[in-house]
Amino acid sequence: MVHLTVDLIAKSRKHFKKKRGLSFPEYLKTLTHLHFSNKNIEHIGDLSRCTNLTVLYLYDNNITYIGNLSFASNLTHLYMQNNSITHIDNLHNLQNLSKLYLGGNRIAVVEGLEQLHQLKELHVENQRLTPGEKLLFDPRTLDSLAESLCVLNINNNNIDDIRDLAVLKELQHFSAADNKLCSIEELEDVFSHWPQLFLMDLSGNPVCKKPKYRDRLITVCTSLEALDGREINDLTREFLINWKASKEAKKKKIISMMSGALIPYSLTNEFNMGQDLQPGHSHANMQRWKPQQSLRTEKFQFL
Repeated sequence: MVHLTVDLIAKSRKHFKKKRGLSFPEYLKTLTHLHFSNKNIEHIGDLSRCTNLTVLYLYDNNITYIGNLSFASNLTHLYMQNNSITHIDNLHNLQNLSKLYLGGNRIAVVEGLEQLHQLKELHVENQRLTPGEKLLFDPRTLDSLAESLCVLNINNNNIDDIRDLAVLKELQHFSAADNKLCSIEELEDVFSHWPQLFLMDLSGNPVCKKPKYRDRLITVCTSLEALDGREINDLTREFLINWKASKEAKKKKIISMMSGALIPYSLTNEFNMGQDLQPGHSHANMQRWKPQQSLRTEKFQFL
């Protein structure tokens, strides 16, 4: 089992290039970036002497558990994609973390990020889930990220519902390709809460085959610059927005005209309210009321 420790750092020629006049403990305090990707590491050991660490590269290893990072209060970037992590734990002290990469692990629930109020990017794509399982989101984590998160990558996680993500009102880049999103109405509702969204990828979802899919999303996401890898030019956006406004105006006009047409019917029908047909009375016999109906109509016209 390979442990990431200061001894491993000391043995690494790439990292330990002793500076003139510095002891090894002093050198550790100067470290800001630590590169240990693809080293068969299974465990993070004691790195507490690396007090100024800001960027940690641990992707493509065999780590199953996030631990021993409570010292790293200055850490801003953490790369742990393509490991075997099952839970997001022990990150509460990383209050300056702005980018977190956890794609390609075994995480079933996005949780444990309630204290990361500076987090701007979260990458949890391609989780290796059991058949039939989908990636879920703890509402407490979503609420805590609502004011900070700008980039979210949830590609290929069997997700069929993103309504819980509507609270992430600062999102600018959203990637949810190769999932199971089907409802365009649901997407329109969620995206209406994201006024700053300018990049989005939903390719590979069933919803992409719905009629007017692209047109409808462009009119909802008024700041969108690219959808599914295709750029949106201003002329196209303006045309679609005007088309939607014209369509809604026509719909309102038709509803208004229909409401107006119903008024005479409701007024002349007042006379017959509660006058159920009795046995032996046909609709033909009801013509006897015609003079009275005329009087009622004339009275209304006079008023």
